[in-house]
Amino acid sequence: MIFSEFNFVPELQEGLDAMGFEKATPIQEQAIPIILGGKDLIATAQTGTGKTAAFILPVLNEISKGDRKGVSVLIIAPTRELAIQIDQQIQGLAYFLGISSIPIYGGGDGKVWEQQRKALEMGADIVVATPGRLIALLAGGKVNFDFLENLILDEADRMLDMGFSEDILTIVNYLPKKRQTLLFSATMPPKIRKFSQQILQDPEQISIALGKTAKGVSQYVYHVYDGQKEALVNSILKSQDFQAVIIFCSTKDKVKSLFKALKKNFKVEAFHADLDQNERELIMSSFKNKSLKILVATDILSRGIDVEDIEMVINFDTPNDPEDYVHRVGRTARAEKKGKAVTFVNEKDRYKYKNIENLIGMEIDILPNPEDIGTGPDLKKSHSGKSSGGKRPGGNKNSPGNKRQGKPYKKQSRPADKKNTSEPVRAKQEAKPKTASSSSDKGKFRERKNIKGELE
Repeated sequence: MIFSEFNFVPELQEGLDAMGFEKATPIQEQAIPIILGGKDLIATAQTGTGKTAAFILPVLNEISKGDRKGVSVLIIAPTRELAIQIDQQIQGLAYFLGISSIPIYGGGDGKVWEQQRKALEMGADIVVATPGRLIALLAGGKVNFDFLENLILDEADRMLDMGFSEDILTIVNYLPKKRQTLLFSATMPPKIRKFSQQILQDPEQISIALGKTAKGVSQYVYHVYDGQKEALVNSILKSQDFQAVIIFCSTKDKVKSLFKALKKNFKVEAFHADLDQNERELIMSSFKNKSLKILVATDILSRGIDVEDIEMVINFDTPNDPEDYVHRVGRTARAEKKGKAVTFVNEKDRYKYKNIENLIGMEIDILPNPEDIGTGPDLKKSHSGKSSGGKRPGGNKNSPGNKRQGKPYKKQSRPADKKNTSEPVRAKQEAKPKTASSSSDKGKFRERKNIKGELE
């Protein structure tokens, strides 16, 4: 289906033409007519499927035809990065419409707070907000939603995982009861369906290829001991001149440790929750314009970023949740392009690895370790919990290799350091999530809380 078939107002269609948008994605094709029809909607779709435009385009179309008296649309997102990205997409699509939007998020200083407050007082057609900061503004009487027509929850599953369900219900109490509510989620566990019953009215439901990775991504796995991981990352990064790579670690401490090790040989930055907003924006700007080519990050970057032409995703740690794997891998091979995803699997990760394969419905090709790295554990043997396949960490070159192996990266002329320069956090420690709350709200509401120990 092409966009002209939606019969958008001419100014919106002109913007789509100027941006080169012609054919709608499946989520757009199914969601846009429902939203234009005024129905509530629950939509399940992975990131990278065009879901943001699926809800932005129809609400822009309706705003442009209506009598604008105040904030017409409220979009709630779990993180500041996603809120900023949505706002940027609105500005691009609304260029010929004269519709205004403003992102509201925490993490800034008093100057940022004052800028957001003044912008709201001046008026905006669309507000894109994180829950905690919005609640603070609502409590201070700084936002008027009397004329609101649309409430949109993006990445609803992640917001509930981060503990924002009560905050969202608090926000809903400030909104008109007569409104259209749209809920977009990458997954649809029972808790999301139960939660939706509290805020949606007789919603339509659509689901797009849940749990599948993009066709253009080539997926591989290395069987490694923890002590081999840093050397293997160095080997991969030296194998060619990559223009855009994201390396995902399970905790911010691992991100910091790997960043220190890699910066000796590469131009690299670390992206995690301890950075302030200015640092985050500077790093992301450098990564988007390709002046920075390698980013080490937590799962804070697995959703809600739109960077073109990411060539490779490296999972330094196997994700605990198989759906997180889909989101990480979804950073590459976007918009029908090609990309590569590599995952490091150790002895403790064999069950996580199997759950990932079950979710995506395919076996992931195993790559043999480079000779200078040494043989890793043989995870194809029985799930006895005992390691096999040679010595730690280098292994025994005469030990049996992994079956179903793919093509290895070419061997480097200069072997990487075999020493284990950073001792990873024990698995038992990783399993204990940490939570954090905003100091400004004195614990009543959470600006940022993540079950995996990350902040918004």
